[in-house]
Amino acid sequence: MQRKGITDLPLHGGKAPWWLLKRMKGMSKSIVDIIVDEYGQEELIRRMADPYWFQALSCVLAYDWHSSGTTTVLCGVLKSVIEPSEHGVGVAGGKGKNSRNASEEISRTCDLFGTSGTRTDNILRASKMSAKVDGTAIQDGYGIYHHSVFFDERGYWSIVQQGLNPDKGYARRYQWLDGIESFVTEPHTGICGRREDNVLDLTSHDSKDAQGTITDIVKEDPTKVKRMFESLREPGQAGLESWMEGVEHKGTDVLKLPSKVNWGAIKKAYEWGPKNFEELLETRGLGAKTLRGLALVSQLIYGDRPSWEDPVRYSFAYGGKDGVPYPVERKAMDESVGFLKMAIDEAKIGKEEKRKAFRGLEKYAGRIRKK
Repeated sequence: MQRKGITDLPLHGGKAPWWLLKRMKGMSKSIVDIIVDEYGQEELIRRMADPYWFQALSCVLAYDWHSSGTTTVLCGVLKSVIEPSEHGVGVAGGKGKNSRNASEEISRTCDLFGTSGTRTDNILRASKMSAKVDGTAIQDGYGIYHHSVFFDERGYWSIVQQGLNPDKGYARRYQWLDGIESFVTEPHTGICGRREDNVLDLTSHDSKDAQGTITDIVKEDPTKVKRMFESLREPGQAGLESWMEGVEHKGTDVLKLPSKVNWGAIKKAYEWGPKNFEELLETRGLGAKTLRGLALVSQLIYGDRPSWEDPVRYSFAYGGKDGVPYPVERKAMDESVGFLKMAIDEAKIGKEEKRKAFRGLEKYAGRIRKK
């Protein structure tokens, strides 16, 4: 799937005031009602994975158009107004410790829906794999702290995650939608935020060879794999040093061989014998450091280089109007704005609320078009 950035997402502390939350809940409930009544549950879920629509909805509800709270507060508000028994849609997870409740909430809501065991398992696996991919297979310096899953009784799902980089003071949003061909080959509908340097992206098409090599490496005897790591740490070893020559290093440790490797996880993978990279990621205990080490072995010993390009395609803060690094997708943005205008117009809310909502939507569109 094509991926696209939206904007910088600076970290904003504190909580949304109660008066704003009350208004956001009333407005979002009306919009959800209209979408489900007119277009069905799948359309609502699909819209949650659309970066433009998600951002526009936040502006309609009068929240900050570009802050980290755009993601966390909006998902929290939607979770509070979407009723599984009324809308046929469930919302699981959330921010911080609430993200760890996702599996339990998915199972409980699917029981309420009467969703088949197979479809429930598919949602649970999507929740698990999306978190593993964004926290391990994509190493961009942003720790995942928000994980929300939207799904219906037929098992159709979308996922909204957010990571933060406290040192830089920014957040990054990752969005997913059911129907992907693979969890490990450019699966996102959007990765939104600032562009970073030297990001390890093992989901890139350019990492396909490295994926295969990494999977083959863990099928080797762990003792042999350990010797590979040790050979790269030997004093004067040329591979790592020569590879890093000329690479602009800006404070990230992504190019360094990790000091610790989970050999227990590598042993588990060896004993299991994963058929492909996606299965390998499901190995319990296989974390970011170990996977980065395997990626470097793939590059330096076998010559299969993974992608070190940030999967964020562009940020409007970097100047979309000039096509740097990619043009603003005006059609997608206009469709999102038009869809929300229709929903607001038909919503059962007062004229003043509609006026404020339209004003927020126009401000959003105006800001993006000026970039």
